[in-house]
Formats: sequence, structure tokens, C-alpha cells
Amino acid sequence: MLGDVNISAILDSFSVSYDKRVRPNYGGPPVEVGVTMYVLSISSLSEVKMDFTLDFYFRQFWTDPRLAFKPRTGVETLSVGSEFIKNIWVPDTFFVNEKQSYFHIATTSNEFIRIHHSGSITRSIRLTITASCPMNLQYFPMDRQLCHIEIESFGYTMRDIRYKWNEGPNSVGVSNEVSLPQFKVLGHRQRAMEISLTTGNYSRLACEIQFVRSMGYYLIQIYIPSGLIVIISWVSFWLNRNATPARVALGVTTVLTMTTLMSSTNAALPKISYVKSIDVYLGTCFVMVFASLLEYATVGYMAKRIQMRKNRFQKIAESMKAASENPGPPRAPGDHGDHAPKQTVSSDGQDCRRSQISFFHAECRFLTAYMARRPDNTSDPLDDFLHAFFQQVDDRLCQDIPDVLIVAQLQILCITVALVS
Repeated sequence: MLGDVNISAILDSFSVSYDKRVRPNYGGPPVEVGVTMYVLSISSLSEVKMDFTLDFYFRQFWTDPRLAFKPRTGVETLSVGSEFIKNIWVPDTFFVNEKQSYFHIATTSNEFIRIHHSGSITRSIRLTITASCPMNLQYFPMDRQLCHIEIESFGYTMRDIRYKWNEGPNSVGVSNEVSLPQFKVLGHRQRAMEISLTTGNYSRLACEIQFVRSMGYYLIQIYIPSGLIVIISWVSFWLNRNATPARVALGVTTVLTMTTLMSSTNAALPKISYVKSIDVYLGTCFVMVFASLLEYATVGYMAKRIQMRKNRFQKIAESMKAASENPGPPRAPGDHGDHAPKQTVSSDGQDCRRSQISFFHAECRFLTAYMARRPDNTSDPLDDFLHAFFQQVDDRLCQDIPDVLIVAQLQILCITVALVS
């Protein structure tokens, strides 16, 4: 009971000649406010809204000589509830890039204050904050994002408050249980800086957290399906040229499928004006699929022109034979006689052969260039090996007629590199 009376007396003594409107050491050196953070969870990282949400413990440390008291036996530190904060001066700390914040009050307000007999104060609070995080999606979905939280005093300049990381490089901690469906936390770092505004110079702290995107979802939903669609579109090269319904249906279906895949991919992303890495891949796949359909139209047009020329030669030959009494009339200029049919396009011949070589060659060159597209000019031994492999296959395509399994292997290797990047 005596201890309770002593503690109450200490708390009551703080209200005597104490003005919470005035900072400690007013007119003297600035108050040094130490800060630590411990991240409990990161619930979301949105590309559309350009923000991220995290739940963390936020602790501030400062000294107020007016709250110093004489230590008693067993009473060197006072732990008080959040109600006591209304009676003392506290830093007006705010989060510069905050979009929305939430104070936890279940089952009571998640906040406490500890006052040491020397006057040093510790304030701890649990917060959930949604902060802005500008993202560069140029290498999406093989990108890395750097999100940050900035801490600053709202009204006090550096003449009144200076912020610092209380425990140096170890002032920010991240729980091992932090996980996101599409991202992995690579690490974090702290910075202290001075910001110059029109109202004065302010002390600011920044905590930066780096994320790397996991490729599993995009591998299954985008890379593998688009690669298979391209390979399926090349099946038309092995179909008979006269099988018009089959080749047209296959070409139109693959074009529409690629269009749907591209639309669904971009629907979940912000409407940005620059080209993303996945746009390059899907755009090239779409061009390959569309070119497969265009190839059949081109071959059909050329075959029709050659057939018209053949028919014209035959009519000239028949007219000359009918007008001549000579059983063996001389051949008309440009008339190739029975050799004219050799100019027709074979349904199983050169057009399909050349298309196979041309399309496979173009695809290999694209995969070679796509592998060379690395973010931040980084290099990986596996990337270098596969880049050299694609170049070797490219040289082979210049000499030999490739098999469709080679292209399928190239697609799989491309997706593998995208997964490990």
C-alpha cells in the first residue's frame, strides 16, 4: 500500500508547475528523439494504388528533465497507461507519406509510457499504416520495389527537435513471419536527413524496405500459356495449304486468345505510359501468332497469282495450237508449256518450310534479346549461360531446319530464366 501511495505522489508531483505546451529545454539545445520500429506484418503491396500497408511497433525515446524524480526502493521506472500522455509533452511526430493510419484499441489502447527516474521517457504504440510507394514497373514482373516510411516533426524545426535512430543500424526490425503472396522481403535500411521547407529545416528519418516479386503466379498464368499459344499457332505450318477452314480457325483462335491474355494481364496493373518487360514478351508473342495467320493469307494470295499466270499460259498455248496447222508449232515467248505447273506453291513444300525456318529463327532472336534485358544492369551466371545457348541455337537455325521441340525447349528455358531472375 505504501508503494502505491509513493507512486501516486510521484505522478501527482509532475502536474506541479509543469506546462505540457512547452518542450523540454525550451530556449536551449533541441530535444533528441530516438526512434525504433519493429514490423509485425505487411498485409499488402498494391501496384494499382501505389502503396503498401504494414503493422508495426513504433517507439520514441526522449528526455524531459521536468519529469525526473528521486528513485525509491523498487521504484526506478514508472509504467503508465495511455491516459497519462494527455498530461505531458510528446513529440508531434507524423508520417510524411502516410495515406491512412489505424490505432489499435483491442482490448485496450495498444500504447504505453515508461518514465525513468532520470527523466528519460519511452513511448510505444502499435500502428497500422498505409503509406504511398511509387513503383517503377519497367521490368515487371521481374522487378524489385523499394518502399519507404518517412518520419518527421510536424511543427518543430531542427532548432527544437532532432530525430535519430536510437539503436543505429539495428533500430528497425522485421519479423521472420512477414510474408506476401507476390513479394519477398529482401531487406531494409535506415537513413537520417535534413529537409528544407518554406517554414524551416526539419529533421527526418526514413526506413526503406526492398521487395522482390515472386514469379510463380506469372509463370503459371502468363509465360507458360503464351508460349504454348505461340507453339500451337505454328501447327498451321504442318497443315495442308488447301485445308483453309482448319488453318484460318487455328490462326484466329490463337490471335483472340493472345488478345484476351494481354487484356487480362494489363487489367490488374495501373495505366502507365511506358513499356513493361511483360509487354515486350506478350507483344512479341502476339506478333508471332498474328504473323502465322498472315503467312497463310500471303501464301494463298501468291498461289492464286501463280495459278492465274499458269492458266494464262495454257490459254495462249491452246490458241496457238488451234491457229496453227503445224502439228508442232513453235512455243510462244514466255510459254513454259508443260513446265508451268512447277511454279505452283506446294501445299506441303517450300512455303511451310520457309515459314518454319523464318518463324523459329525470329523467335530465337527474340528470346536472346529478352534474356539480355536485366534490371539494374545486374548479371547472373545462369542468365549468361542461357543467353549464350540461345545464340548457339540461333546459329543452328541459320543452317538447319529446326524441329518444333527445339522451340518448345527455348520457351521453357526463357520462362525458367524469368523465374530465377
